Amino acid sequence: MADAKVIPFDDDRSRSGGGSRPARRRTGSGSGGRSDGSTAPVSALPGGRLPDPAEEAEAGAQEPQEALESPVGEAREAGGGWDRRIAGGLAFLRRRVTGDYEVDEFGYDKELTDQVLMSALRPLAEKYFRVEVKGIENIPSDGGALIVANHSGTLPLDGLMLQVAVHDNHPAGRHLRLLAADLVFQLPVVNELARKAGHTLACAEDAQRLLETGEIVGVMPEGFKGIGKPFGDRYKLQRFGRGGFVSTALRAGTPIVPCSIVGAEEIYPMIGNAKTLARLLGFPYFPLTPTFPWLGPLGAVPLPTKWTIQFGEPIPTDGYPPEAAEDPMLMFNLTDQVREQIQHTLYKLLVQRRSVFF
Repeated sequence: MADAKVIPFDDDRSRSGGGSRPARRRTGSGSGGRSDGSTAPVSALPGGRLPDPAEEAEAGAQEPQEALESPVGEAREAGGGWDRRIAGGLAFLRRRVTGDYEVDEFGYDKELTDQVLMSALRPLAEKYFRVEVKGIENIPSDGGALIVANHSGTLPLDGLMLQVAVHDNHPAGRHLRLLAADLVFQLPVVNELARKAGHTLACAEDAQRLLETGEIVGVMPEGFKGIGKPFGDRYKLQRFGRGGFVSTALRAGTPIVPCSIVGAEEIYPMIGNAKTLARLLGFPYFPLTPTFPWLGPLGAVPLPTKWTIQFGEPIPTDGYPPEAAEDPMLMFNLTDQVREQIQHTLYKLLVQRRSVFF
């Protein structure tokens, strides 16, 4: 598009013709001048005052800012924001089509996670579950750390909300790399999305490599025993296994950060388990809730409970000798310490909670 021709405001060209004519000063007698060419003094009207030149200059300087704050200026800025978003989206699509993006050895796609997955999960965390995050300062700004959390909710939405909570609330915008069960990587579509989001198989080797490279790793030691427990056992922690996560943290020399999640237990109140159907489908359990499967797909909509995620004081592991990772008594004690801290925080948050939904 050709550049528009700018016409100065003081240009006195005729609007009817295309020519121009020089500006003329009125020097004759009349209301605005004298016969000798000088300007007549201006007097104030009764009850008024003459304008102060300094005030006029200050008002003129404020006009651009006022113009930006006006509805027209706000609309212009909003339009520019949309232009930038559209341009960024087109650039993102171009990189996806041409393959100009990077993934790590685990399949983690940072750009896709930030631009798409986090954007899709964020409204669920902020508007639907209204997740409140506490103790985010207990997660280190750099270096590796192992976040150990309770697991619940029939479907693993608590892990996804935990990932959003860490990324959006930590000052350094850190990413959480969750350790997931084998079943996650056996399901079509879910497998690819989990890899792209940075999750990996819950094995000691993968966890240790991530921790040693300075990543924040998340683990939920209860596994299916926690996520598939009946509603009557809500907020009662199940066994934490044999302490494999403690051994991994000891080998990597990274701190363990206990994490307590309140609110996930009530999204799908599990009142029964169709074990025969679960066995046929190859699932660890098949949940029966007040709405599922009785209401069909509508029954799969989670209840809009109010969530609280609290990160506790980190437990350091870098002061132990290398052989400590093979000490079963030490692993048992540290595992029990982490479990007790999470359970105690859960009870405290439940006492402080006003309502399941508010």
